[in-house]
Amino acid sequence: MLTLRKSQERGHANHGWLDSYHSFSFSGYYDPDHMGYSVLRVINEDIIAPDMGFGMHPHRDMEIITYMLKGQLQHRDSLGNGSVIKAGDVQRMTAGTGIVHSEFNASSTEAAHLLQIWLLPERDGITPGYEEKQFAAAEKLNRWCLIASRDGRDGSLLVHQDIALYATVLTQGQQIAYNIAEGRGLYIQVVRGNVVLNGEALEAGDAVKINSLQQIDIQAGEEAELLLFDLPIIHSSH
Repeated sequence: MLTLRKSQERGHANHGWLDSYHSFSFSGYYDPDHMGYSVLRVINEDIIAPDMGFGMHPHRDMEIITYMLKGQLQHRDSLGNGSVIKAGDVQRMTAGTGIVHSEFNASSTEAAHLLQIWLLPERDGITPGYEEKQFAAAEKLNRWCLIASRDGRDGSLLVHQDIALYATVLTQGQQIAYNIAEGRGLYIQVVRGNVVLNGEALEAGDAVKINSLQQIDIQAGEEAELLLFDLPIIHSSH
C-alpha cells in the first residue's frame, strides 16, 4: 500500500531567518495523523538565512541526521565537536543521555538548505556521539547509496536503530527498483526533481509511506534526488 504525503500538505513555519517544512508534527505544528512513521519521528526541510541559525540547545534520546543540500552549516556541541558541513555531507548525532549543540549558517551570503531527520533510538540512555561523512555524487548516481545503518556497514554512518537509509540521484529517465523484506516498510522523500513510483507521480518535497509491498519501481522525470528509509513495521504507528 502506498500513502502519499504531498509537499504542500506539510506543516510550514516561516520565522524570517528560518523557513521550515514539517513532514510530521513538530513544535507549533500538530497533526494527529502525522506523528511519525515507524521509528521515524521528524523530517524537517529547513532553509536558514545567511549568518543565522540555532543557538546552543539540548537534545536527549534521539538519533539526529542532517542531510545537506546546499550551502554550509557550522556545528558545535558539548562533546567538543566543531565543523562546517556542506552539500553532500551527512551528519549523525546521537543525543542519548544528553547533548547540547548549535547550528548556524556558515555563509554570510548564501542560504543553507538541509533536511533534519530524527529517529527514535532502539533504547534510551545511549552514550552521546557524533559522526559526519561526505558522500560523493558519484556514489549516489543511479544507485542506492547506503548512508546510515544500524551497524555502519559499507562505509555508512552508524545509527542506534534498526533502519537503513539510502540516497540516490537519478539522471533523467533513469529507473531504479528496491526489494522490500518481510516485516519492513519504506518511507521515501523526494529531495528534488520528480519521479514516478509504482505509477504515482511525485515531485520535490513529496513523500510516500509504503507497506505490504514486495518491490517498488521508480523512474526519474527530470534529474531527481531521493532518500529511502527501510524501517521496521510497527503496527501502532500512524
